[in-house]
Amino acid sequence: MTKAMRMMEESVKVCDGIIYVLDARCPASSYNKNLKKTFGSRPVLYVLNKCDLADKKADEFVKLIRSKGGACIKLNAVNANSRRDIAGAIASLVAEKQQKSLAKGYNRIFRFMVCGVPNTGKSTLINLLSREKRAATGDKAGITRGKQWIRCDGFELLDTPGTTPPAFENQKLAIRLAFVGSLNDDILDIDDVALALLEELWQKYPQYLSERYGIEGGTPLEMLETVCRRRGFMLRGGDFDYERGERAVLDDFRKGRLGPVTLDDLSDCDGYDF
Repeated sequence: MTKAMRMMEESVKVCDGIIYVLDARCPASSYNKNLKKTFGSRPVLYVLNKCDLADKKADEFVKLIRSKGGACIKLNAVNANSRRDIAGAIASLVAEKQQKSLAKGYNRIFRFMVCGVPNTGKSTLINLLSREKRAATGDKAGITRGKQWIRCDGFELLDTPGTTPPAFENQKLAIRLAFVGSLNDDILDIDDVALALLEELWQKYPQYLSERYGIEGGTPLEMLETVCRRRGFMLRGGDFDYERGERAVLDDFRKGRLGPVTLDDLSDCDGYDF
């Protein structure tokens, strides 16, 4: 992570603006406050990606960022119809600079750094804009390892590795990054993550758990056992196969099978400087 931050600090010097990709399911959790000072005075476009997996509460974050003077849109980067919206927003970000360049008689190529925590869809967004698969993508954290410049229509994009805060001050927000797959599952205790997800979903979206698994309440462990029973995840002797149940819940959530979800609230953005 330190290496990635140093690379970004060096690369930002040749960039005209920033495209900051957030996960629409947890916009506050996927915002790294440490990056703001790296950007300096460069204009920032906040993109709430994966809006197809989020509910209408994501709109509140768009309004909040805009109310603070920031540029913000929400989209689904795997949908080709989103290309026009994001391209227009990027053009608006440097419209004044572009006019000044044209007035001087030349049409320069603008450069933008694409950044965000892992697995928010940065590379997918770049592929959308470049109209071809130029950046490696995947449904887990850590796909992009180094930087690469991608040429698009009239501008260039710098794909960067995902960066998470070096120390999570708010564990509530940190575990939501684990829910959406922005943290590497291999370094996590999946038991804790899955149980915490079930608990939060029951608090905020109980209807999803009832419809998908027949859950009607109980402790997180009891809810997990209901999942195992419903899916037939049983071991010899009648014991529950907890691991299969946990991974099924996480997979269902991450792929939107439970329903549209936005876990963060506006209060989670207290102290954020968009």
